[in-house]
Amino acid sequence: MTSVLFDLPTYLRTTGERVDAALESGLSTLGSTPERLREAMAYAVMGGGKRVRPILTIAAYEAVGGADDAILPVACALELIHTYSLVHDDLPAMDDDDLRRGRATCHKAYDEATAVLVGDGLQALAFSWIAGADFSAEIRVRLMEQLASGAGPWGMVGGQMADMEAESGPRDLDHLRFIHAHKTGALLTSSVRMGALAAGATDAQLAALTAYGEQVGLAFQVADDILDVTADSATLGKTAGKDLAQNKLTYPSLMGLDEAKSFATTLEQEAISQLEPFAERAAPLRALATYIVERSR
Repeated sequence: MTSVLFDLPTYLRTTGERVDAALESGLSTLGSTPERLREAMAYAVMGGGKRVRPILTIAAYEAVGGADDAILPVACALELIHTYSLVHDDLPAMDDDDLRRGRATCHKAYDEATAVLVGDGLQALAFSWIAGADFSAEIRVRLMEQLASGAGPWGMVGGQMADMEAESGPRDLDHLRFIHAHKTGALLTSSVRMGALAAGATDAQLAALTAYGEQVGLAFQVADDILDVTADSATLGKTAGKDLAQNKLTYPSLMGLDEAKSFATTLEQEAISQLEPFAERAAPLRALATYIVERSR
């Protein structure tokens, strides 16, 4: 089954607009938050971005049968966590970048201390939004557990640490897959799982969507590795060529560019194969898998 007839550009635009409206509304109600911090948080979150993680959450919710806006705070929480990770990743102590989403990184637009606090604030806010979402207490606890798993030391943060260590450590495919599965893949998989959990997925549905998320999550980072080699900074919205300059462990550096592209396509096909039980309800997820990989073609 293909997604040829599915209008992904319209889906991305309309779903992204729903996410942006919810993010803007939520960020405008931070109460007694100091003005500079509130402004810097909004600068980081509302400065563009593809909104891939919240859109995956919404698409998984719909695949299982969800069809309302109750999922929006959950989807937005994924974007808050993702944005916090970018703000911290750009800091001089990490990847030291001046450009993000086509404009000055948070610590350049404000200062390093403010950027640290922006990331801290966004992380806490993400859990607050899930805690207030319109789902049962049991579902909200499962969602917060899943978000902590994808974002924490077992997932994204642990992957970031392994990525830093790899600059002077092992350089093999097994280690690289571990890094990508955690640094990028864990939060993308959590995005899919959280949409499924919120919609009341069965064990079989959750297993299929988890497998989809794992393949898409790895494919996303492989595509990013390729783009770092093949695209320019204007296209990326961030500094191109940083991986090579910093001796990062990447798929093109280990496999070669052509084989890395072939691997990304294989991951795309494996991800799509997991969606058969969901029939046409999974059309957005199928199209998203292709979209994620086609960025690097």
